[in-house]
Amino acid sequence: MILAIMSLLIVVAISMVITRLAAMALVLTGMSHESAKFQARSALAGVGYTTSESEMVVSHPVRRRIVMLLMLVGSISVPTVVATLGVSLFTTLQSEHWWWPLMLLITGLLALAIFGRNPWLGKRLNTCLALALKKWTDLDVRDYVSLLQLQNGYGVTEMIVDPGDWIDGKSLQEAALSREGILVLGIQRADGMYSGTPGATDRIQAGDTLVLYSRIDHLRELDQRGAGRGDFAHAEALAEHAANPGGEGPP
Repeated sequence: MILAIMSLLIVVAISMVITRLAAMALVLTGMSHESAKFQARSALAGVGYTTSESEMVVSHPVRRRIVMLLMLVGSISVPTVVATLGVSLFTTLQSEHWWWPLMLLITGLLALAIFGRNPWLGKRLNTCLALALKKWTDLDVRDYVSLLQLQNGYGVTEMIVDPGDWIDGKSLQEAALSREGILVLGIQRADGMYSGTPGATDRIQAGDTLVLYSRIDHLRELDQRGAGRGDFAHAEALAEHAANPGGEGPP
């Protein structure tokens, strides 16, 4: 009887640790703590929710693997907890001194609940789990698709500067691409040198490869912009960006 109760408490404790571990793993992929906690508990309990957060999990390969493992653990642990609880209660009620095992069960569950909700203990446990995950796994990655909003008409692309392009020979300050809503993330020089944080005075030359972030249609237009009507196209892009500084993508 005591063994059954202790087994139940151990299974519940392990499930709590696994849920917290999975939530921390999701946090390391870029999810917020609250979203990660909700998704981890949902997966362990086998409860599905059709939300944008769930879509973020399914569309992300690392998060999808974490949730799949959590669902597998949940399919084993949840029935185990239910079965063990039923056996414990049945055995306890059949006992002559039923109140003692029942008090032990209630006390153990309350202690686990207090432990799980204690912010100080939770913070220390999260720190330990995060350090372990960073040391033994490669989960410290971010969902750059969501961070950069690549799904809303935006994209990161490379553009090779050809001789005669409008941007050829201009400094970043002269090109003023940022005023068009185009960010230059890096410049790969023809000689192999790479500038990951190009400054305003950096000059663009033919043969350079620019790493750009902006609306896909803006990047296409810039890639096709020749020296002939480049200034006119630049002026149009400036006016469009000034009219729509939020840069909302097409519906």
